[in-house]
Formats: sequence, C-alpha cells, structure tokens
Amino acid sequence: MKYIVEYNEGDRFAGIYLCKTKNIQKSKAGKTYYSLILQDKTGIVDGKIWELNNAIENFEQGDFIQVDGSVTTFQSSKQININRVRVADEGAYDPKDYVPASKYSVDKMYEELIKLVDSIEEPHLKKVLNHFFKEDAAFVKEFKVHSAAKSVHHGFLSGLLQHTLFVTKLCDFYTRMYPLLDRDLLLTAAMLHDIGKVEELSEFPAVDYTDRGQMLGHIYIGAERINRVIDSIEGFPPLLATELIHCILSHHGELEYGSPKKPAIAEAMALNMADNTDAKLENITELIEKADPTTEWLGYQKFYDSYIRQSSGTAEKRK
Repeated sequence: MKYIVEYNEGDRFAGIYLCKTKNIQKSKAGKTYYSLILQDKTGIVDGKIWELNNAIENFEQGDFIQVDGSVTTFQSSKQININRVRVADEGAYDPKDYVPASKYSVDKMYEELIKLVDSIEEPHLKKVLNHFFKEDAAFVKEFKVHSAAKSVHHGFLSGLLQHTLFVTKLCDFYTRMYPLLDRDLLLTAAMLHDIGKVEELSEFPAVDYTDRGQMLGHIYIGAERINRVIDSIEGFPPLLATELIHCILSHHGELEYGSPKKPAIAEAMALNMADNTDAKLENITELIEKADPTTEWLGYQKFYDSYIRQSSGTAEKRK
C-alpha cells in the first residue's frame, strides 16, 4: 500500500484507509458534503467528498474504506478530494498498517523511565512510582501503548509513554539549571501527570473519549488514582501529598485550559512549562512532517493562534 506520508499534491489517492472520523456538513451554498479524517500508521489526512453520488457507497466512521481521489493542498496542508468510496473487504488489509506509532523504541523509552523512577530518593514518592510503573502490570501494559491525545499532540501508539518521558527529562534538566526545585517532587509529578489518560481515552483505532474521560477528564482521574495509592502508604507526609496532587491538578497552567487550580509552587510551574513545551514542539513537528518540504508558510494554526512557517534550516534538513 501507499502510505499517506508518501503522497504529494497532484497525486492520485487510491487505496484502503481507516475512516477515523466522518462528519456531514454543508457548504456556504447549502450543499451537503462529507468531511473525513483518513488514517494509516504514518498519520492522518483531511478528506472531502463534495459530490454525494452513486460512486459513494454507504460507510461509517471506524470503517476501513477503499477510496479513489486526488491530492490537493488547503492552507498548506494536504487534503484529499474523494470521488469513489466503498467499504473494504475483510482480509484486504492488515490493521497494523493503520495504527500510527511512536518513532522511538517502546522498550528503550520505558527503560529510561524506570531509571528515572529509581533515581527518586524520597521513600514515599518512590513507593507511589513503584506501584504504577513496576507493580501494577495492567496499568503498565496500557501505559506503554496508549495515546497521549485524541489528535492535538502525541496522538499515536505509545504517545503517552513518549510524552511522559520527554516531559520528565525536561523537568530533570530544569532541576540542574534551577537547584531550588525539589527534584523528587517535580520528577514524580512529571511521571504521573497524565496517567489519567489511560482511562480518559479509548484504545486504537478509535481513540475517543470514554464516558469517564468526557465527564471527569484525565486531570481529575489521575489525581483520584494517585490519591488512592497515597492513602495506602503508611506515614505518607500530608503536605507532600498535597504538593504532589497540586502539581497534577495545575499542570495545564490555566483554568481555561482545564486545570482546576493554577500553579502555586515552583515545581508545579516547572511541570506546566515542560508539559506545554513538549506538547507544542511535538505538534509542530507533526505539522511540518505532514507538509511538503518545499512549502515555507504552513498557514494559520489554531493551536498557536498564529501563522506558522518552517525555518530555512528545517526545510534544508527535509530535502
């Protein structure tokens, strides 16, 4: 099969792809059309079915569909104009070809994370980390493969592990630059900050919000799970417990971004900045990798509230 990342503007787009989302919309002229997100293991692409004729057979979100169309560009990103669609026959595709995954080794990433767990000296915090990352086999199995988001950043297999490791390594760097930071507290919070996502999001290929995820969110779910473990550890210092949970509750930084509290201690501020840094740099990495290497301006991007351009150095590396 030809993967999404291999297509360029002007190419014929033909093959079997996962229909990640399907929305019925209307144009400014009042004409009904379908807006799709198609996915394979190399990423996603926006698709449009402008003409709903007999060549467009019935299909639903989550189906593997045989499509025929052409590759165009809209706001500097690839878009597929689809002319024909039918549901693909079973056995005509391998589901493994449709699950985007981290470019890094899962085993090596987890090994790095465990080394960071082992570096924590405060005994109560280490017990919390050991519970999740060494003793809870079911959690570890989910954590290693889970996505970190539905689509914004790290929305791929093992994205949660990659994001957690990168945020923790950034926090570790911060502690070397700013010695006032409590390394044990900050790194523990970094390793735990998104554990609620194993319940917030469903597994691939759907990767959608669960009922608990939609109603409670990963920040609350994560804090709830950590609190249960803290309560099981005899003699856990109450203030340290409060500081750890505060870091989890405030890691999005602002109330409008979903944090129940804004950061009140230096470690919470550092975690918020590391989380934001990795999310944005991964998002822009994915954005640039999807764009044509010769395209300079990548259009207006809502995530940054700005028009984005790839630098000359980045463009040169991609040629």
